[in-house]
Amino acid sequence: MTVKECYEQMGSNYNNVLERLGSEALVKRFAIKFKDDPSFMNLTNALEAGDADEAFRAAHTLKGICLNLGFDKLYEASAALTELLRGREMQQGYKELYRAVKEQYDITLAAVSGMQD
Repeated sequence: MTVKECYEQMGSNYNNVLERLGSEALVKRFAIKFKDDPSFMNLTNALEAGDADEAFRAAHTLKGICLNLGFDKLYEASAALTELLRGREMQQGYKELYRAVKEQYDITLAAVSGMQD
């Protein structure tokens, strides 16, 4: 699939990120690097360990990466979780928000993995 199709598959606005980064080659390059980013795994591990401080950092990092890459749906989900964890406490509702992040992460990763080399 093309880079534009990848963004369409994940429900993101390709034209916005293209305008921001300036070229399709850069969009593709950075999107592909996302597959190796440890933020989601760090978030998962921190939540499993009950480490709210580390979970906040990981969610915040993931949110920033998604904002920069134009991964809109994953950005929205990770932003909601970031705000819930901002007080560095495992507040009620974090599991549901994490599930939304995981769902969007899986969609995003599948789309990025489907891009043509």
